Amino acid sequence: MNSTSRDAVKKLAIYGHVSATPEKFAEVLDASVATEVRADCDAAIFIINPSAGIDNETIARWREFDDFQTPRLVLVAVLDGMELDFDDAVLLANRLFDPLVTPFLVLHGENGTPIGTISLDDFSTLDYSTNPPTSGHADEELQSLVQEFREEYLELMVEMEDGAFSAGILFPAIPVNTANGLGLDIVKKYLSELPCRS
Repeated sequence: MNSTSRDAVKKLAIYGHVSATPEKFAEVLDASVATEVRADCDAAIFIINPSAGIDNETIARWREFDDFQTPRLVLVAVLDGMELDFDDAVLLANRLFDPLVTPFLVLHGENGTPIGTISLDDFSTLDYSTNPPTSGHADEELQSLVQEFREEYLELMVEMEDGAFSAGILFPAIPVNTANGLGLDIVKKYLSELPCRS
């Protein structure tokens, strides 16, 4: 019998170049770093460091998962002082993996530091520079800035049914930072949607 309990243990495999610190994310997400495709995993998580790009081994692992229709998430490490950012990494991954969806975009502080997210679904924001993170709603200026991205996202989502991520046909890209927790709650929410294998 399959369990859908949010507390059930799931097999999560993490892939990515060493520069993306996959072991750090494995620890936070209770997953294991893998170098080979594991057909028995409930989800494959691919970590990208925008400054380093995506190595051939990681691309090969992504392709191998096509045979299993395994749910896949792409996590983009957004760190201080990076020349390339979340958008750059998603553009690259769209070419090298499969088309991704970006339900959230990164918000930056006054000094350019990534501090929060904005939902393209409802314009809700979360500021991770406070403890606990502060939720809010984007003002009109911010809504206007992200409107084009939102329209693109919503148009894509119209074609997707509920459970598209769990079915392995929708690949979300999420900005993350283990230092301040940015995006990790979003990742855990996606993972909680996965049914556990019997």
